[in-house]
Amino acid sequence: MTNYLFNPPAVQSVAIRGRDERFPVNRLFFVGRNYQAHAVEMGKPVDKSVERPFYFTKAPQTLTPSGATVAYPPETKNYHFEMELVVAIGQAGFRVKAEDAHSVIYGYGAGLDMTRRDLQLVARDKGRPWDLGKDVEQSSVCSEIVPMEGQVIEQGAIALEVNGETKQSSNVDKLIWNIREIIADLSLFYHLQPGDLIYTGTPEGVGAVLPGDRITGRVEGVAEVALTVGPAE
Repeated sequence: MTNYLFNPPAVQSVAIRGRDERFPVNRLFFVGRNYQAHAVEMGKPVDKSVERPFYFTKAPQTLTPSGATVAYPPETKNYHFEMELVVAIGQAGFRVKAEDAHSVIYGYGAGLDMTRRDLQLVARDKGRPWDLGKDVEQSSVCSEIVPMEGQVIEQGAIALEVNGETKQSSNVDKLIWNIREIIADLSLFYHLQPGDLIYTGTPEGVGAVLPGDRITGRVEGVAEVALTVGPAE
């Protein structure tokens, strides 16, 4: 038995619809600018013919269950929501061919990539890492995982409201790089492992929230997600 100086962090996990077991989370990957209309609103349109997808990661400790209330984070005045379809990896895969991408999929969830936008944009414009803008405590919100082994979602409405007012409304079929392409490309850089979650990108309409705001979102045929923004600490 190994003795530690202090108790190590608990394993992060997500509920699985219809099962008593939970989905243990290994890593959190995020695809940047994967809807053209969002890329345009961020001032960085994407030309798929000459570009590849890019990614950032967040610590698994940022994972937060749907329905939670989280504190408005420190050192920001522009805290943004981003609604996303989440892919849950259930099988190991390295250099996975696009036509075989379905073989590593366990299921899907609905997620929020909460972002300190002001800090992200400062970092972006200065060529610095995005960590302070993206790797924010309690910022990776995820619904329960819906088992859909071997299935590739190609279309479905994706939407988000703040206090009941629609802010984002699009369709997963507008992904620049679809799920097969994302898995094939990401697995060139990483040995994908069971427990990895891939947040596939957000459509246009991102915006700021304030303490007291209630966020609700959904991916058609998958799940709903919700978050309440509490007072700053």
